[in-house]
Amino acid sequence: MTTINDLVLVHIDNKPGFYARIEDVSPDVKAGWWKVKLLVLTIPVQIYTWILEESQINGAPFTMGGTPVLLEKIVSPEPVAQAASPEAKEDDNEKKGGAKVVSLFDRKKKE
Repeated sequence: MTTINDLVLVHIDNKPGFYARIEDVSPDVKAGWWKVKLLVLTIPVQIYTWILEESQINGAPFTMGGTPVLLEKIVSPEPVAQAASPEAKEDDNEKKGGAKVVSLFDRKKKE
């Protein structure tokens, strides 16, 4: 189910068109329809408000002015598992004669 803060890829005319984040979903005056506020991730960013049925929000194809449109929910890829802690990597690099790894996060803590 696609909901607020989800990232979607909007397909226009059966081709990827643009990415957007769903900012808000509120009921429309027409029963069974929803006002979907999209933050369109283009330059410059834009706000669109489309009136859609729930099935269309969840990926069912529809048309706007005869042009096919589809919202595809984007799921973030799983983060890559780290094999060892940063300290262990640092020690390994030093043993092999490599460069020392400096954590920018740790550096900010010291300031």
